[in-house]
Amino acid sequence: GEKRLAIQTEDHDISYIDFEGTIPEGMYGAGEVKIWDSGDYELLRRDENIISFIANGSRMRGKYVLVRSKTGWILMKVS
Repeated sequence: GEKRLAIQTEDHDISYIDFEGTIPEGMYGAGEVKIWDSGDYELLRRDENIISFIANGSRMRGKYVLVRSKTGWILMKVS
């Protein structure tokens, strides 16, 4: 499947779960915020270098794996 670079960020407060809008320039995360997908997941494996899960979203559906690389994480759909 296609590989995508996944950038790890800090956890966000749960109050942002349905936030869409503009974060003003000069503030952390400045720019337009849009919800791209929503749903839940089932964690299959989690260790230092690999995280695998089943995504049950509107757009992301199926089994995915995150693999740690030298520059971050690589996201791949595996089924």
